[in-house]
Amino acid sequence: MAELQFYNTLSRKKEIFEALNPPHVGLYVCGPTVSGESHLGHARPFITFDVIYRYLIHLGYKVRYVRNITDAGHFEEEGRKAEDKISQKALLERLEPMELVQKYSNLFHWAMQQFNCLPPSIEPTATGHIIEQISMIKKIMELGYAYEVDGSVYFDVRKYAEKYPYGILSGRKIDDLLETTRNLEGQDEKRNKADFALWKKTPPEHIMRWPSPWGEGFPGWHIECSAMSSKYLGKQFDIHGGGMDLQFPHHESEIAQSTIALGKMPARYWVHNNMITINGRKMGKSYNNVIKLSELFSGNHPLLEKAYSPMTVRFFILQTHYRSTLDFSNEALQAAEKGLNRLWSAYEILKMLPEPLHTTGENKGLNEQIERWCRECDDFMKDDFNTAKVLANLFELTPIINSLKSGQIKPNELSSNTFALLKKTWKEYLEDILGLKEEKSLQDDKLAGVMGLILNIRKDVRSKKDYATSDKIRQTLESVGITVKDEKDGNTSWSAN
Repeated sequence: MAELQFYNTLSRKKEIFEALNPPHVGLYVCGPTVSGESHLGHARPFITFDVIYRYLIHLGYKVRYVRNITDAGHFEEEGRKAEDKISQKALLERLEPMELVQKYSNLFHWAMQQFNCLPPSIEPTATGHIIEQISMIKKIMELGYAYEVDGSVYFDVRKYAEKYPYGILSGRKIDDLLETTRNLEGQDEKRNKADFALWKKTPPEHIMRWPSPWGEGFPGWHIECSAMSSKYLGKQFDIHGGGMDLQFPHHESEIAQSTIALGKMPARYWVHNNMITINGRKMGKSYNNVIKLSELFSGNHPLLEKAYSPMTVRFFILQTHYRSTLDFSNEALQAAEKGLNRLWSAYEILKMLPEPLHTTGENKGLNEQIERWCRECDDFMKDDFNTAKVLANLFELTPIINSLKSGQIKPNELSSNTFALLKKTWKEYLEDILGLKEEKSLQDDKLAGVMGLILNIRKDVRSKKDYATSDKIRQTLESVGITVKDEKDGNTSWSAN
């Protein structure tokens, strides 16, 4: 058996990029269990990994990004009994199980499109890889690390822990697990309380079932990802991850079964995003604070003061480092909305500014500061994908762009190279890496048309020196959240708060 090695971005940070073997990178993220509509908590891991995927592509790597779909209605070992989530929901909605899977897979893909997430290279399903899962279970049994009891197969955690460090991700100790793991209903057949199911015998009420050497049954939750990741990325690949809630038991179990079946740890780096809380409280049905993504976009939920666009939510998530807890509130979302509008307005201005003709700028200090803020963005992304610091630097650059437009900074103060770097940084980071985009709807177009008419009327009354009417128009617009600004060049701009 190959020596077990472990690397983690929590401690290694920049070394992840030094250790990758160009040009190919394997990236695997645990996808959704499609037994219901995706909610706010689901948005964070997939937006986080979309940015990681985009950044690796930006660096020139050829990335194979695998994001699975869990559609087998797997056994929930942490519950009081075997729960076939998909079959249960299918009965409630009066749909065939795979009809339900297709419905919620479509909704998940729709949500990912709204967030501007790139599609993965491969999106395998658990039900499409039953043969691979059975083959892996057989190999684990042949090596003596799994056992069968009445048609179910369990992984022997105690035996594994005699040679390998079970709990390597979460820091949990096998002795503690054996003492604290609950006795779950119907699981007294296991040798040890910490053992987990690789295959479960099908109870009478279970709709989804497959033939196996041990009788009809269905795969355990953890074996699905090991089978799919190894098929498409090999015995060991570069980066694996998902939400922090998957660290134990899911990823710990993946490591154990893959180490035995494949002879090595499945991934060299593990990346886990932290949770999203709502007003300081963990999301959960018991708290009645689970917000579906469709509700978030429509504003149709008791906790929401208004609807929030997909790009506002994406920006909100990226403003905090992925390993930090992120607390949702209406105030935080509205602040993110304003922040995104501020950055995007600066980006639109930057695209329209004429390029300086001077190869050397007259303001050396300003040029050096701009270049430092731009180049730091790459350092921040290589330091554990720190999107929060990248956005902080873009905010530092925003008043410089606005000052170039207003004339407070003269064109000859910047060199042509500095200006080119500024434009390149904003395009690459705002759009290509962070994946933000302009959101325009029919309502936006209508508002733009109405504002054009109002500002033309205001311009006419100002030309007639009717400043009282001009001020009244501006004040009325401000009262409904629209700011009007008279520019030095004689033009008028507006923004909706």
